[in-house]
Amino acid sequence: MTHTTTAPRVLVVGAGVLGVSTATALARGGARVTLVTEAAASSGASGRSLSWLNSAGPRTDAYHLLRTLGIDRYRTLAARLPGASFLRFDGGLTWAAPGSSYRDRYEHERTIGYDTVWLRPDEVAAWTPGINAEAIAEEGAVFNPGEGWVELPLLIEHLLREFRAAGGFLQEGVGAVTVQTRGGRATGVRTASGAELEADAVVLATGPSVPADLAQFGIEIPDATPISLLVRTKPVRLPLRAVLNTPRVAVRPTAFGTLVLDSAWSEEEVVPRGDGSYEVRESTVRGLLREASHVLEGEPELELDGWGVGPKPIPGDGEPVAGELEQVPGLHVLFTHSGATLGLILGQLTADEILTGTATPLLESFRPSRFATRLATV
Repeated sequence: MTHTTTAPRVLVVGAGVLGVSTATALARGGARVTLVTEAAASSGASGRSLSWLNSAGPRTDAYHLLRTLGIDRYRTLAARLPGASFLRFDGGLTWAAPGSSYRDRYEHERTIGYDTVWLRPDEVAAWTPGINAEAIAEEGAVFNPGEGWVELPLLIEHLLREFRAAGGFLQEGVGAVTVQTRGGRATGVRTASGAELEADAVVLATGPSVPADLAQFGIEIPDATPISLLVRTKPVRLPLRAVLNTPRVAVRPTAFGTLVLDSAWSEEEVVPRGDGSYEVRESTVRGLLREASHVLEGEPELELDGWGVGPKPIPGDGEPVAGELEQVPGLHVLFTHSGATLGLILGQLTADEILTGTATPLLESFRPSRFATRLATV
């Protein structure tokens, strides 16, 4: 693509799915885009995400709409790339822990028109294979046929090829980046080496680092970021296609014939060290493998291939933070837990706002200014 001298210069900070999606949409729209990242693309939260594409369970209307639009963009991508190994729509299956019930969740999903089916344990195999029926709660399970999963590092590779073809420039390994301002407006960034890059707009998509990155401007973004642990197995012969969310483990098939696993309890067992690294106990990993085996057909022996551990971005109120900062014009922020589901749609909407100068109503509920308003009324 040939850029004119009037094309906006945009710096995108962070090469996870949100940053790469935004940078690609900007380059596609004619902007002159530089994408900078502290380490390598996909080296942060996007590289250790379960990446379940969904809008299951109760949410605000605005958040549900945004998530369903996010899934829609993935379906459009799947239509453009038939047979792509990194993107599948084979549904999601969930059941409740003993003493709990998902009947209310199922009724809620029916009420709002979300594709949902209630299944008895003996009905599950007819809808989705590879699951141990004896592990399913006696009351049954919720199956959402329209849900799916994405292999984020492979998606990011795909988007980066398009980004470069559209004239975008990627700088990896630049270290910590500081947003620069002049007259109260964002004007670029300074890298760890001291290099200064100028721009007409800056997009901050640094995952769990966003709240700390904004603290320099006196802006408080409530932060509920935990430490996540994603365990990877070696290849296993199993017909599993759906994403499983069970009381003790979440399981997703991958593009490589392996499985990835996580859970809330295993995250709580990760021990942060003083040097910024994390201790993952062998007993925790063995426990995840054991729990996953139990919910799979034939209870196969699962072998460990490796794991990823680190912060998982979650805003304090659980909903996305997206949009231009009122306090720092020209600085756009993306900070959300649901980076996989929202990756493509937030990239598109953020790029549109920068390219057109017009705010979209779809992001109205998610602006960073909502926190300033709440803090002022406390």
